[in-house]
Amino acid sequence: MSQPANGTQRLQLDAMATALEASGEFRVLRRLARRSLVERYDGSATRLGVFVDVETTGLDSIRDEIIELAMVPFIYGIDGRIFEIREPFESLREPSKAISPAITALTGITNEAVAGKTIDLGQITAIAESADLVVAHNAAFDRRFVERLSGVFAAKPWACSMSQIDWVYEGYEGTKLAYLAMGAGFFYDRHRAANDCVAAIELLASPLPKSGKPAMGCLLESARRPAWRIWAENAPFELKDELKKRGYRWNAEGGPNPKAWYVDVDDDTKNGEIAYLRTEIYQAEVDVTARRITAYERFSDRI
Repeated sequence: MSQPANGTQRLQLDAMATALEASGEFRVLRRLARRSLVERYDGSATRLGVFVDVETTGLDSIRDEIIELAMVPFIYGIDGRIFEIREPFESLREPSKAISPAITALTGITNEAVAGKTIDLGQITAIAESADLVVAHNAAFDRRFVERLSGVFAAKPWACSMSQIDWVYEGYEGTKLAYLAMGAGFFYDRHRAANDCVAAIELLASPLPKSGKPAMGCLLESARRPAWRIWAENAPFELKDELKKRGYRWNAEGGPNPKAWYVDVDDDTKNGEIAYLRTEIYQAEVDVTARRITAYERFSDRI
């Protein structure tokens, strides 16, 4: 493993990187350096965010388990500027079944590393209770797992840095965290929960390349907007491809929600979507189930 550069070496390396980038023939990726102060505090109103990431034994939030949890608190302004990144909380956890070789290959977490380890629920509850907002990169995944771990996460508003920022509009071709980091000019040690959190917060602290807006500001705008989940219950099977093309997804799990196609839409498109279902799918004036979603319910199985 390479040793960190000292001050003189760092200046030399930075000068070399700057020269390469100035040529127009190269792009240089810099290793992400953790920092606590991001922007000088100017006395404006602030909130406490907590970025959450989990590594798990698989993708099923019912059957699979958390094997690593990280939570990184950060201070942000209501306009989206990020001022401070606080010390991470990270903890390993031994699952009830052995970690598969595939998961170890992906995360680097072995059965030996988690043996006898547990997550201190008191600590994570204290951190989460103080948060004004919980953020994750793919909140639809992380929220389902951590709500099983502690009920405190169910009472908090959530935002998703992957789906609630229009990365495509900003010039990116994907939304994976490592890809976005490379687009922003840095790399980091991936697939460990705390590293992923810190990298995502750095992205949120950066201006977006096309709009110039703070990424965190755009995320807050999206998170604050309510939406509606519209269910196409008992839709004709032969029209499933039409629903898929329109962005509907299938809920196969049932539980508190119907086994049916659904789509999430904004306030201003709700009535038009219901009219589409009645006209094009049911061809009748049926009752359509529409449930209002805010940041308190979004990304949860409880919708």
